[in-house]
Amino acid sequence: MSRAHWEWTFTGEGDVVLDRPLSPVFTTRFDAEAWLGEHWRHLAEQGVRAVLLTAQGDPVGAPLPLRRG
Repeated sequence: MSRAHWEWTFTGEGDVVLDRPLSPVFTTRFDAEAWLGEHWRHLAEQGVRAVLLTAQGDPVGAPLPLRRG
Protein backbone atom coordinates (compact mmCIF):
# COMPACT_ATOMS: atom_id res chain seq x y z
CA MET A 1 0.00 0.00 0.00
CA SER A 2 1.45 3.35 -1.00
CA ARG A 3 1.15 6.46 1.14
CA ALA A 4 -0.86 9.37 -0.16
CA HIS A 5 1.09 12.37 -1.23
CA TRP A 6 -0.23 15.90 -0.97
CA GLU A 7 0.91 18.96 -2.89
CA TRP A 8 -0.24 22.39 -3.99
CA THR A 9 -1.07 23.60 -7.47
CA PHE A 10 -0.47 27.32 -7.95
CA THR A 11 -2.39 29.60 -10.31
CA GLY A 12 -1.67 33.14 -11.38
CA GLU A 13 -3.56 35.86 -13.20
CA GLY A 14 -6.32 34.52 -15.42
CA ASP A 15 -6.32 31.18 -13.58
CA VAL A 16 -3.21 30.06 -15.47
CA VAL A 17 -1.46 27.13 -13.76
CA LEU A 18 2.09 28.19 -12.88
CA ASP A 19 5.12 25.95 -13.38
CA ARG A 20 7.06 27.98 -10.79
CA PRO A 21 7.21 28.05 -7.84
CA LEU A 22 7.06 24.32 -7.19
CA SER A 23 5.19 22.81 -4.30
CA PRO A 24 6.96 20.47 -1.94
CA VAL A 25 5.37 17.02 -1.65
CA PHE A 26 3.91 16.21 1.76
CA THR A 27 2.98 12.93 3.41
CA THR A 28 0.03 14.41 5.32
CA ARG A 29 -2.63 17.00 4.65
CA PHE A 30 -1.77 18.64 7.97
CA ASP A 31 1.84 19.20 6.86
CA ALA A 32 0.70 20.63 3.51
CA GLU A 33 -1.69 23.06 5.16
CA ALA A 34 0.84 24.07 7.82
CA TRP A 35 3.42 24.79 5.10
CA LEU A 36 0.93 26.99 3.23
CA GLY A 37 0.17 28.88 6.44
CA GLU A 38 3.85 29.73 6.74
CA HIS A 39 4.51 30.56 3.07
CA TRP A 40 1.36 32.11 1.56
CA ARG A 41 2.63 35.68 1.75
CA HIS A 42 5.82 34.80 -0.08
CA LEU A 43 3.84 32.90 -2.72
CA ALA A 44 1.53 35.90 -3.22
CA GLU A 45 4.58 38.12 -3.73
CA GLN A 46 5.72 35.72 -6.48
CA GLY A 47 2.44 36.18 -8.37
CA VAL A 48 0.49 33.20 -7.06
CA ARG A 49 -3.16 34.24 -6.92
CA ALA A 50 -4.74 30.96 -5.76
CA VAL A 51 -3.72 27.52 -4.54
CA LEU A 52 -5.39 24.14 -4.84
CA LEU A 53 -4.50 21.19 -2.64
CA THR A 54 -4.23 17.84 -4.39
CA ALA A 55 -3.93 14.30 -3.05
CA GLN A 56 -2.41 11.81 -5.45
CA GLY A 57 -3.06 14.43 -8.16
CA ASP A 58 -6.79 14.74 -7.43
CA PRO A 59 -8.17 18.11 -6.25
CA VAL A 60 -9.20 18.36 -2.61
CA GLY A 61 -11.75 21.12 -2.08
CA ALA A 62 -11.95 24.43 -3.89
CA PRO A 63 -9.07 26.75 -4.82
CA LEU A 64 -8.05 29.15 -2.07
CA PRO A 65 -7.34 32.75 -3.09
CA LEU A 66 -4.17 34.36 -1.73
CA ARG A 67 -4.93 37.96 -0.86
CA ARG A 68 -2.89 40.43 1.07
CA GLY A 69 -4.68 42.88 3.35
